[in-house]
Amino acid sequence: MKTVNIRLQMAENVKKFVGIVSKYPYEIDLRSGRHVVDAKSILGIFSLDLNKPIVMEIYSDDCEDLLNELKEFIVE
Repeated sequence: MKTVNIRLQMAENVKKFVGIVSKYPYEIDLRSGRHVVDAKSILGIFSLDLNKPIVMEIYSDDCEDLLNELKEFIVE
């Protein structure tokens, strides 16, 4: 499992993010506080507080290709 922080502040970013993660077969969750949603669910993402970074949990150890595609959303 790999964990990184991401930021999705605009609706266009959420749509682009979901388009990217939906191409990958493994499960990906987003966690904000105690709320956890499927990263492939646009409605789920909009239920989170998008004003602060969100924790993305990728349930795969071989996910460098996904991380490269998402580098614009990743925050340190």
